[in-house]
Amino acid sequence: MVNIGYHAAKIQGKFLRSIYKSSISTLVNFPIKQDRQLPIKVYALSCERDLPEQVASLRSFLRYVGIPQAFTIMSDGSYTQQSIELLRKIHPCVEVQLLTTFQREDLPPSVYEYASQQAMGKKLAALMSIPIDSATLYTDSDILFFEGASDLADLASSNDTYTYYLPDCKNSLDRRLIYDDGEMQEPINAGFILFKKALDWNDAIQRLAKLSEPPNYFSEQTIVNLTIKQNHGVALASDKYIMNVDDQFIYPDQFATKQIAMRHYVSDIRHKFWMNVI
Repeated sequence: MVNIGYHAAKIQGKFLRSIYKSSISTLVNFPIKQDRQLPIKVYALSCERDLPEQVASLRSFLRYVGIPQAFTIMSDGSYTQQSIELLRKIHPCVEVQLLTTFQREDLPPSVYEYASQQAMGKKLAALMSIPIDSATLYTDSDILFFEGASDLADLASSNDTYTYYLPDCKNSLDRRLIYDDGEMQEPINAGFILFKKALDWNDAIQRLAKLSEPPNYFSEQTIVNLTIKQNHGVALASDKYIMNVDDQFIYPDQFATKQIAMRHYVSDIRHKFWMNVI
């Protein structure tokens, strides 16, 4: 039997995205009503293909969380100059930097090699290159923020030094990098991380260097998972910071309410992202 609700949602999402994409040059000029200034720097890694998602995600952050000290978009190199200018028009806090010039020059050779092979390797290089001297957020471009995101402003302002992470809803890990079954428990999603201090990546990167075969799509998330756990990270509330795909095969977005802070619209549910874009 055909799942009409699921296919209708997919069609609707594709249509809404196409409308949004065609309207970006106008949308970026619309002012965002927000006066809250945040003691936080934000970083995102994205590409030309994901320009509509990046624009929508950025605008939702500004609207519901506040104005950060800087919102830096790291380009994988595919953004055109026109797209870069469109992103900068959204707000004066927005910066766009090429990842190859942003990334540190002293990363381990295994990280550079991974970055040269796969997109997720580029993301690992980006995460390890983010300068952290105060509250710093990394967010993927397929994340939308909602009215409950004022909670994030409070976390950024708190005096603790924890690393806050988004709990994952399934194990998406490279088992070659796992040395103990306990390391797979309560997996971490690498798409949304609030740093309060620099992390020690050494142990996980040493495991990467020892791989006899090339790293894969999940190697980056596994390294993030191991590193944050070893640095005693703290999980964000899973009922407010949503990483869940249980509603994949039904029409509505059953998690998007005014009370939540954000939802990560991974590929399984990406079409639902567009049901909530304002």
